[in-house]
Amino acid sequence: MSYFNADESTCHHYVGAIALLIEPRATDLGEFTVRRTLPSHERRMVGPFVFFDHMGPAEFPPDKGIAVRPHPHIGIATITYLFEGEIMHRDSLGYVQPIRAGAVNLMVAGRGIVHSERAGSDFGVHSRLHGIQSWIALPVAEQECEPAFVHYTAQDLPVVDRGGVRVRVVMGAVFGAHSPVQTFSETLYLDCGLDEGAELALPDGVEELALYVAEGSVLAGKTPIAAGAMAVAHPGRGMTLRARTDSRVIVIGGASIGPRHIEWNFVSDSRARIERAKQDWREGRFPRVPGDNEFIPLPE
Repeated sequence: MSYFNADESTCHHYVGAIALLIEPRATDLGEFTVRRTLPSHERRMVGPFVFFDHMGPAEFPPDKGIAVRPHPHIGIATITYLFEGEIMHRDSLGYVQPIRAGAVNLMVAGRGIVHSERAGSDFGVHSRLHGIQSWIALPVAEQECEPAFVHYTAQDLPVVDRGGVRVRVVMGAVFGAHSPVQTFSETLYLDCGLDEGAELALPDGVEELALYVAEGSVLAGKTPIAAGAMAVAHPGRGMTLRARTDSRVIVIGGASIGPRHIEWNFVSDSRARIERAKQDWREGRFPRVPGDNEFIPLPE
């Protein structure tokens, strides 16, 4: 999506099970509200994850819904993952793909792609939208790759049941299960449902690891983490979670791929490359989304 202000989040340092707690501020985007935890003022990335937004939950009356006009990206892959609702994805490669709860839309921007995100088949009736939008920065060698799009159904993603804990492996491998979703560097992305009182030991050995409490409340060691907060682990160390209530926790992480510059929807290790992308968007050199003639102008 097309919004960014790194100053929206506040961070606190801790000792013990977690190294940093990021508490985002909700941002009203008109149609719905997001909570942004990455990038934050003190923490720009976790592994390859350079952007993490919690969308909603949003309630839409009939004939209202998400309406993100066509906008460009470079240097990243976007991961759209919904808990509720539907979004219609369209892009400059010609893909038209609705995404619903539990599925994954993986869009690889590479050297440049344009897409829009609009209301799905539930437009016209009372509807809800709730989910996560994240970006992973591509390794330097892959930043200028050909753009691509792949849709994975909810049935494609493995689920591990560990007694009071259900872990859907969105990206990467854990607990003997491996997601089919393409990765470009060491990446972990889990959707974990915990019953009240249940415990989950997150794996050691992941260079950078964080958890985001989407619903409920958990303890990370002895530190309480409320809904809407992201806890970052010490490098290479996991965390043991205990659910204080029925909870939904998103786990992200992986190997560091080095720093990135971010401006608007453009991500690169090179500021000059971002300036070129800005000029290309101003001057209409990005491809268009077939059938969607609107666009978001470059913020000045």
